[in-house]
Amino acid sequence: MPSSAPAPSSSRPHRVAVLVLTGAKPLDVGIPAQVFTTRASMPYEVRVCGAAPGLVTGADGLSYHVAHGLDTLAWADIVFIPGYRFPDREDPPGAVVDALIAAHARGTRLAAISTGAFALAATGLLDGRRATTHWHYTRALAAKHPLVQVDENVLFVDEGSVLTSAGAASGIDLCLHILRGDLGVAASNHAARRLVAAPYRSGGQAQYVPRSVPEPLGERFARTREWALHRLGEPLTLDMMAREAGVSARTFSRRFVEETGYTPMQWVMRARIDMARELLERSQRSVEQIAADVGLGTGANLRLHFQHILGTTPSDYRRTFTQGE
Repeated sequence: MPSSAPAPSSSRPHRVAVLVLTGAKPLDVGIPAQVFTTRASMPYEVRVCGAAPGLVTGADGLSYHVAHGLDTLAWADIVFIPGYRFPDREDPPGAVVDALIAAHARGTRLAAISTGAFALAATGLLDGRRATTHWHYTRALAAKHPLVQVDENVLFVDEGSVLTSAGAASGIDLCLHILRGDLGVAASNHAARRLVAAPYRSGGQAQYVPRSVPEPLGERFARTREWALHRLGEPLTLDMMAREAGVSARTFSRRFVEETGYTPMQWVMRARIDMARELLERSQRSVEQIAADVGLGTGANLRLHFQHILGTTPSDYRRTFTQGE
């Protein structure tokens, strides 16, 4: 289900803050700044900040000169917390923790990339909630913050007002997930193409493919998923997909779940719903026509699965993403 976004005034863009902490990892900092880059086609304004304006020593030989301090968190609609080195050694400064808590209390979403989850956990806002971080640090996060329900087998977790992701690349998945919720599938897919990134990897997908899955087979399954995406309007079955992959249906099903976190047919259904979302956003086709286009047959069938997966109706979804046009 799309993350719950605040409703900034239609007269201004969404405000994005990237909070750079000591030891910040370059890729983790760059991902949200790049995905939500300020440009005419993207209704976002991005500011990079630190505990105070000035030089912040980062990781991997890089440092950052940030123009803004913690007051930026009071300005933002969403705050990204990039990962940083040695997160299990000590918590961020108290002023950072307090500013994050205050921002959340005002309705700001907080999104951690990789080990940024440790800073978010230090606020107590993850207590009793699911969260993830880089697989190398999941045990350390669980030990340091035992009230957090750490899930080491997912790419990202969306708890509404607090979100966490695994290693750096999954930060892209989290950002695209947020973008999908804010602006819709079409905008998210456009951003993914600009980044040359996969347009959709579910949060439930495993952080890494188990060693028992040979790499050539993983590549073959990726080709099969691409094959299926071009045939969503046609009948698709487990046997057809397994045959395309050149393995038995049983092997295909088991290893597909290991790779994606979904059964093959669950994955196909979600791909069909995503295709329906983009058609609702970008065309005037009726719900009945869209149901046929995406292989769901009837409008009633589309409404049933749309409600189950997204918690809303196709008509309400269309209104949400076309009301400003």
